[in-house]
Amino acid sequence: MKFKEQLTAKGFTEEQIQAVSEAIKGEFIPKSRFDEVNEENKALKGTIGERDKQLDELKKTSGDNETLKKSIEKLQADNKALSEQHAKEMRELKIDNAVKTALTAAGAKNLKAVTALLTIDEKTELAEDGTIKGLAEQIKALAKSDGYLFESAPKLTGLKPGESGDGLPGGTDTSKMTYSEMLAYLEKNPNAADFL
Repeated sequence: MKFKEQLTAKGFTEEQIQAVSEAIKGEFIPKSRFDEVNEENKALKGTIGERDKQLDELKKTSGDNETLKKSIEKLQADNKALSEQHAKEMRELKIDNAVKTALTAAGAKNLKAVTALLTIDEKTELAEDGTIKGLAEQIKALAKSDGYLFESAPKLTGLKPGESGDGLPGGTDTSKMTYSEMLAYLEKNPNAADFL
């Protein structure tokens, strides 16, 4: 269950939820950022282990100069390929997290379904702030064309404090009516007598 839904279920108003969200905004790391750093940490640990293994193999072949050169060239090529693969995986992870964050903020009901409708490819550019350039426009266009994929904010209606009407149907102020206006009003609104 999402944080906002949990607070709503406990009876918090929209204003209270907004205030709580603003108060804790700078205090916590978003889960997407945590996942990103965690994945990078796992990949780096794997890379370090692989390099340690390569160094051990290199120590074993240090007797023959020609074999050593070939081993070094092979290891350099392998390490370059691993670095490129790691950079590609991290880019994909950052893009996935940016998309999930943007769609969650936009109120997407099903992240996978909405993601499938977005144009995300090799040309997708990440901005310095971790967002994807042009993604907001794509989401706005989808929300307009396929609004059923997004949650709409509930529109609450009812009595608003400070407004005239004092609970009477139609918000009519009977204290300023003449006797004949009051009779005409009660004739049109028979249930209004309950509020007087």
